[in-house]
Amino acid sequence: MGIYGVMTGKKGKSGFGSASTAEDVTQAIDASHLTAIITGGTSGIGLEAARVLAMRGAHVIIAARNPKAANESKEMILQMNPNARVDYLQIDVSSIKSVRSFVDQFLALNVPLNILINNAGVMFCPFKLTEDGIESQFATNHIGHFLLTNLLLDKMKSTARESGVQGRIVNLSSIAHTYTYSEGIKFQGINDPAGYSERRAYGQSKLSNLLHSNALSRRLQEEGVNITINSVHPGLVTTNLFRYSGFSMKVFRAMTFLFWKNIPQGAATTCYVALHPDLEGVTGKYFGDCNIVAPSKFATNNSLADKLWDFSVFLIDSISK
Repeated sequence: MGIYGVMTGKKGKSGFGSASTAEDVTQAIDASHLTAIITGGTSGIGLEAARVLAMRGAHVIIAARNPKAANESKEMILQMNPNARVDYLQIDVSSIKSVRSFVDQFLALNVPLNILINNAGVMFCPFKLTEDGIESQFATNHIGHFLLTNLLLDKMKSTARESGVQGRIVNLSSIAHTYTYSEGIKFQGINDPAGYSERRAYGQSKLSNLLHSNALSRRLQEEGVNITINSVHPGLVTTNLFRYSGFSMKVFRAMTFLFWKNIPQGAATTCYVALHPDLEGVTGKYFGDCNIVAPSKFATNNSLADKLWDFSVFLIDSISK
């Protein structure tokens, strides 16, 4: 959309722009026949997306780590919309064991699955390994969602086949995917504290989201499966993701305040890609401000995407044994 479009809210080809809200982009859409999972749906743009999808009639399952925050989010949505269908299941996307447990719990509900929104994430974290021994930003932002998506694919495929309604997967990426390590993905040093950069590690994880989307999109098209997967950049939004940011980020925010969105605007692109009928059949794309935008060269590298896919499978399998 460009700097001018972001600053002015000018609408793009979709009819929406940076000033559009999640309610704007889903106006008059009936989602009452859909079931959606949203990870990290207890705060920020995840909570707003959950609220708006429920407002449009979808059965929303909030997948989150903190039961107290999840129940408070559920109650808030129900207070605003007593007819909302909202449930909560616990997940810690940084933990392979927790992801598998979540999928078991969800499948036991015996409900369809039309939409998966991989929204949860962490940003600019100091170096830390998860319980599985994986660098925390790569584990939370990519590996957990990669596994979650793969484990839910059969349910999404059967839902699409039986209902005739196209399934949609939305990966929350970021413009930060352009600021990564020189090789794109640091395969030989994912878990090495030497040379670790909080910002480049975050960019690497967001690049991984895009590569995952593109690789899975190709696989689904080759199978002829009626499911799309796209990535989105929500924009610069003040949320609790910034809890690890330091003084330099505060200065950056002060200097770029004209570019920042509020939370309803930040959730717009997620909701647009998840629900809007104009995106029927659109897959493997990257969206910003509710319009298709061009990602980095790394993000469109199919060889890198396939290498990341194989690396992710190997990493998960080595931990699960």
